[in-house]
Amino acid sequence: MYRLIKKYLFSLEPEQAHDMALNFLQLAYQYGLWRFFRKVPAHPCTLMGLTFQNRVGLAAGFDINADYLDALSKLGFGFIEIGGVTPKPQTGHARPRIFRLTLQKGIINRKGFDNKGADYIAEQLAQTKYRGILGINLTKNRDTPNAHAIDDYLTGFRKLWPYADYITINISSPNTPQLRDMQKGSLLSDLLSAMKQEQTAIQANHQKYIPLVVKISPDLSDDELHELAMQLLKYKIDGVIATNSSISRDGVEMSPYAREAGGLSGQPLQARSARITRQLKKILGQHIPIIASGGIMDETSARERVQAGARLLQIYSGFIYEGPGLIRRLANI
Repeated sequence: MYRLIKKYLFSLEPEQAHDMALNFLQLAYQYGLWRFFRKVPAHPCTLMGLTFQNRVGLAAGFDINADYLDALSKLGFGFIEIGGVTPKPQTGHARPRIFRLTLQKGIINRKGFDNKGADYIAEQLAQTKYRGILGINLTKNRDTPNAHAIDDYLTGFRKLWPYADYITINISSPNTPQLRDMQKGSLLSDLLSAMKQEQTAIQANHQKYIPLVVKISPDLSDDELHELAMQLLKYKIDGVIATNSSISRDGVEMSPYAREAGGLSGQPLQARSARITRQLKKILGQHIPIIASGGIMDETSARERVQAGARLLQIYSGFIYEGPGLIRRLANI
């Protein structure tokens, strides 16, 4: 059935298609049509002290404001990550800002953390019926200089931790100027130190441990990746997502959208993200679990990532190109 729906959706402008698909899913949820969806069998796995019904999660960026969380939960994801969330509401870049590279099964996205802010999202989460594993992806506002970025991450953490099973520290989106500088040096160490202190305070005051996960770029050099991984080990970060989208255009040079600014995701990212996963595993060993994201489009790419050392998988572009059936297929590998 998704083939028919996809044909129509892909005839629309990508952001319009995205909104329409979510609205359709919401209607299906409201009228109980989710009962007709094929169920995803449970294959529980435990890491970071959390039990996931299966290893397949929805990556951040799909349901930014948690407006469709209940409806998405009926598709069988083992976990869902919302956001990226900034402390203050933020408008993104002008449209068009999403480009579908159909021949290469890729997407270029430069939305720029278009979200309604932490207070709105807290209200949404207070009303949700979803009881699965929820990750909340935090980042800084565009107009916050890196010197004060810690305040933004801490604000998001303090407002949203009651609803989170884990918190993702997003320092790797290519669509916020200078954000990726937060992956290096004292900017990184100071941020991780502050977030770990807040994690400890929340645990002491509220008896709830919120795992901290860091989402990293696929464009890091070997030296940069090694330095970052050593910082993750030093501050005992609970997990790492490898990876965010890429500024590279390798493999899509012939696309009419190749020169569009933004992060490239989907199949063209597969090799780059897999390389980061393999290198991370060599450095982190069993100390920090890896959540694979980026270019997971089918069973073959998912198995490759698991064999490289990933414990969980996140999909976004693969979900758009392959539909809900991909969740079930990946859960069964």
